[in-house]
Amino acid sequence: MTDRSAAAPVRDEAQAGGRRRELAAATVGSVVESFDWNIYAVLAPYFAADLFGHGKHGVSGVLGAYVTFAVGFVARPVGSYLIGRLSDTRGRRFALSLGMAVIAVASLGIAAVPGQQAIGAWAAVLAVLARVVQGLAFGGEAPSVAAYVTETAPPRRRFAFSSVSYGGIILGSLLSFGVLTLLIHAIGKSGLENGGWRWGFVVAALLGLAAVWVRRRAPESAEFHRARERARHTARPPFLRVLREHRWAVLTVFLNTLGGTVGYYFALVYLPQYAAAYHVIDKEEAASFMTVVLGAVLVTMLLTGAAADRYGLLPVARIGFALPIPLVGVLLAALRQGWLPFQIVAVLLGMLVATVLGTLNVFTGLLFPTEVRAVGLGVVNAATIAAFGGTFPLLAEWLSDRHWLGVIPWYVTVCTAGPALGLLTAMRVPSFAAAVLDTERTVQRTPGTA
Repeated sequence: MTDRSAAAPVRDEAQAGGRRRELAAATVGSVVESFDWNIYAVLAPYFAADLFGHGKHGVSGVLGAYVTFAVGFVARPVGSYLIGRLSDTRGRRFALSLGMAVIAVASLGIAAVPGQQAIGAWAAVLAVLARVVQGLAFGGEAPSVAAYVTETAPPRRRFAFSSVSYGGIILGSLLSFGVLTLLIHAIGKSGLENGGWRWGFVVAALLGLAAVWVRRRAPESAEFHRARERARHTARPPFLRVLREHRWAVLTVFLNTLGGTVGYYFALVYLPQYAAAYHVIDKEEAASFMTVVLGAVLVTMLLTGAAADRYGLLPVARIGFALPIPLVGVLLAALRQGWLPFQIVAVLLGMLVATVLGTLNVFTGLLFPTEVRAVGLGVVNAATIAAFGGTFPLLAEWLSDRHWLGVIPWYVTVCTAGPALGLLTAMRVPSFAAAVLDTERTVQRTPGTA
């Protein structure tokens, strides 16, 4: 009995080591997805006039660039369905490679679009089309990654794998700011505005092609192969029936994504604007500090995943998911009143968001059966992000223009309560409850191991 107990952790270590290619395939795509999505936003002020013109009747080219950014969110749910169905029928590796190839080609397309001086309004049209194509691919990326990680991660390392794979999104964000900084130092602001911005999209395309190469070398999920054999002679249910039969899973994905996406876009995107509106810090100074915040978020995500594997998901999630409910309002009040500096508030808010993001891939992946995992998870996830995450900066600005900025802490608090409620609804999903409780029993039998 003792020999078996001693051997179990060794087998787990060997299994984790043998699955590094799967983890690399999932993580590299998250890095590229985040980089491609964010490089557009950070370069928009530099290519707006080139592709969208200087605007007429008071409508600026920058506004046109950001409207195109928002269009990508609208395309995501459609991409989640299309690529999600491919992921559930053709395989995770096929969907992951296809989505990444589309993202890379679309980035190269944006880099190659001639300016308005050359082709007129067609420059904006082509940029919008490329962004829509990217949005379709982005929509299928996240659920396919969640499905792949859920199915390939060793049971004793699944939440560590979840945190690393989702952490790629944070790395991609940091990388996009890093590339912008390098370009500014290399060619200056005027160089960027005179076509140098295209190099950012060339980098994005090259990273995407590298990710395709990594993913093509990764093995297919064994769990997917088994599910495909079981379903070989069974017709796949219509999508609406999938949602109806898995309504508790659908509700849980919505609640977890609601908290994660609103928390992300507030704490990691809009917070400098919020702080500047209350005159507690200069917006540029606050924005420059966000790279430190992203670093703290990444570390917290990794620690959260490791803690969930060591102590079980339920104890970690009960604490981590509940903390934002009272603390978001308290921290923002302390920021407005000057009781705490922006830097401390920003780091703490980022860490609160990280506790949800660190487990999100596997948490939501466990909610659906393998046969419909990517499409069921993906459409709900993408639709929630499009409705609540992509619109958050716009909503916040609308509230600010009407001097209702005080509503934002309440709105964020309500949304970030979603994961705590989602933990309750998740336990109504039999497969999720069985997987989590089985892990809890394993942790209790082997204390002191990860």
